[in-house]
Amino acid sequence: MRTRRNRHTALGLVLALFLTLLTCAARADDAPPPTPGAPPAPVPALARTWPVGSHPVVLRGWEPPATLYARGHRGVDLATPVGAQVRAVAAGRVSFAGRVAGRGVVAVELAGTDLRTTYEPVTATVKKGDEVEAGSVVGTVELTGSHCATSCVHWGLLRGETYLDPLALLPPWLLNRGPSRLLPVLGAPL
Repeated sequence: MRTRRNRHTALGLVLALFLTLLTCAARADDAPPPTPGAPPAPVPALARTWPVGSHPVVLRGWEPPATLYARGHRGVDLATPVGAQVRAVAAGRVSFAGRVAGRGVVAVELAGTDLRTTYEPVTATVKKGDEVEAGSVVGTVELTGSHCATSCVHWGLLRGETYLDPLALLPPWLLNRGPSRLLPVLGAPL
């Protein structure tokens, strides 16, 4: 009787060890959760164009919220006239094109990344699943009761459910480009 009980106990321990190892192996495949206070993964500067214009005025910058539902500005507002074309900043696939709370929204998952950009208020000229290249027109600016004093496009960037600064997508040459300057011809007075 005692031998049978020892076998059952040993079998239970082996089974418990097996289940523990199986659980650990399954979790090893998952990405580790972010460490609280650790800096987020960097945003690659892969944009090849601004969403509107060549260097629009940023009416309101990105103000990250302290917590998921706290106050903040989860994108940037770019000054642009109603009816202006809105372009994809980088190659990707349209993951949403429709209306949210009465406003037109277009979202593009950026190719080769875990990032997606959003543009609103936009009347979409693309549909979900469309492939877009950098500079492809995804819609036009809608006339809506804007939160901006003038007409604007709200440009957002997300990694999962975390909002990021969309200006980080712009490489320095595109972010800081000023007006073209003509240089003097050799030998000409300055």
